[in-house]
Amino acid sequence: MGAFSIWHWLVVLIIVMLLFGTKRLRNVGSDLGAALRGFRESVRPADEKSAAPGLDPNGRTVDTRVRDRSQSRA
Repeated sequence: MGAFSIWHWLVVLIIVMLLFGTKRLRNVGSDLGAALRGFRESVRPADEKSAAPGLDPNGRTVDTRVRDRSQSRA
């Protein structure tokens, strides 16, 4: 009745994947990540919420935005 071994966790993981499928689990993971990101942004103090110079609203640097734009044209 001790702690679960790696084999117990692998069996549980395989059963969960069979029940829900990998696509649904991937969607749940991305939804959870987006929820955590939104929570962190809402908890962050107001002075940190103001955008730093050189960053766009998505948090990317201006140089990255220019590079992305030039790559999409190529």
